[in-house]
Amino acid sequence: MCAPTCAHLHGRPTIPSQPESPSKSTVHAVWDRRTTGEQVALYIRSLVFEGELRPGRRIPQDEIATTLGVSRIPVREAIIALEREGLVTIEPHRGAFINPITRDTIRDQYELYGLAFGLATRRAAERGGDSFVDDLGAIHAQLVAATDAEEFSASNGEFLGLIVQAASSPRVQAVLRVLSGLVPGNFFALVPGTMETQRTGTTAMMRAVRKSGGDAAAEACLVMMRKQGDAVIKLLDTRDFFA
Repeated sequence: MCAPTCAHLHGRPTIPSQPESPSKSTVHAVWDRRTTGEQVALYIRSLVFEGELRPGRRIPQDEIATTLGVSRIPVREAIIALEREGLVTIEPHRGAFINPITRDTIRDQYELYGLAFGLATRRAAERGGDSFVDDLGAIHAQLVAATDAEEFSASNGEFLGLIVQAASSPRVQAVLRVLSGLVPGNFFALVPGTMETQRTGTTAMMRAVRKSGGDAAAEACLVMMRKQGDAVIKLLDTRDFFA
């Protein structure tokens, strides 16, 4: 899952016209309204998620630049961003390598999501006022009613985005900006069962915001994110990802 505070900017780089190969089968799935560096980072995540770039492997920077039709500069920007996120290690004079990814790595990722969004929820409940609760409730109603993964993802982004906005915490926003997950694209379309988990979890958060306050809402958020992490692990287990 990608934090809703991530910027979606202009630009759609040209993709070279060439047949797909096993090492380049995810190209078509990763280009949207992001900066070129963000697009390259998403492409690298896609390679890792699909098992085409395994942990321990050196990132083929020249090949990626050629495949995507970009210069080495955005590839380098992407690698630096992925190093900040913990997905990559840069070794001087040797290159950049995909870090080991274990089940505990995934659990830690979603634990951090839960803690960060939980803190944002607590602060939003304290600072947002009645209008925040009403606006969040209206977005939540759309989320609950959504059945299509794209529609659901959009409503979920609005729900979490409003929480982050109402929290009025630049520190929390800064943390969330570097918590981009391993799963590229639409999380709810790619990981089975996550729509229902998110629907149930946000309902518990909404109920807590209205009745019990920020602490209970933060706890509901943490429980939800832990379950989402378990769903990602279950999916990756079916692919022998951790072998």
